[in-house]
Amino acid sequence: MLSWSNFLSQLFNGLALGALLALISSGLTIIYGTLGVLNLAHGAMFMLGGYAGYAAYQATGSFLLALLAGTLGLGLLGVLMERVVIRHFYARPPEDQLLVTFGLSICFVEAVRFIFSSNSLSVPAPELLSGISSLGIMMYPTYRLAVVGICALGLLVLYVVLYRTRLGLIVRAGIDDAVMVDSLGIDVYRVFMVVFGIGAMAAGFAGIVNAPVVSLTPEVGEAILVQTFVVVVIGGVGSFPGAVLGGLIAGEIISLTSMVNPGYAYVMLFAAMTLVLLVRPHGLLGTRGRE
Repeated sequence: MLSWSNFLSQLFNGLALGALLALISSGLTIIYGTLGVLNLAHGAMFMLGGYAGYAAYQATGSFLLALLAGTLGLGLLGVLMERVVIRHFYARPPEDQLLVTFGLSICFVEAVRFIFSSNSLSVPAPELLSGISSLGIMMYPTYRLAVVGICALGLLVLYVVLYRTRLGLIVRAGIDDAVMVDSLGIDVYRVFMVVFGIGAMAAGFAGIVNAPVVSLTPEVGEAILVQTFVVVVIGGVGSFPGAVLGGLIAGEIISLTSMVNPGYAYVMLFAAMTLVLLVRPHGLLGTRGRE
């Protein structure tokens, strides 16, 4: 039955999902905007972040260390991917980039399935954030409330890096014109490596943050990848604010539609994306960029 408490609960669910999608999408849109590489392995990186955190939690019993393992581990993996594989595909056709990142995604999924099996795994929420909190007219899981704050903190760190540091200035310039950045004597390939690492870190961080909410399986990254691409399209490719806005919009659409009929959640999400493309082809906060 529909009620105010149910409606508010779904609003909070949408906010938590939206914050998570914004965090994942920010990494994807930074990578594509700067490098011009559409990373189909981004969903697998989200999944790997969850499993890296799970392994660290099993070894240490600390959620904080699990969070660090999922974030830093994926950052290192992103740097290795860029140096060993991705940088050889910058001058290749887009379909080659899609195929190689899709192939890497399959390899990551199968490696996780081999090591951890296909069984669902879970990471418990930290004791301080477990249980239920009272919000006046309803009760709500404490950790889901914390997810909003944790993701907001992660987005704030990304904002500071992108808009308050020299690296961020170079990255934003590279999004607009990578050739000009290279012409100014800046080692653009080193910047690309760092950007790919940052994008991977964002996915890994989101993966372990989401682990106490949704059970870990090797396929957990596939569904989130589709949602992430929709968020990037809605917000605008290469736009960090657009990723945040698109994530919040997508989260609320999925959550509120699920309250009425879960079967139409993705239908409404793609309908919203289609409407945005018809009205503003470059996204809500995007600008005309590379093809």
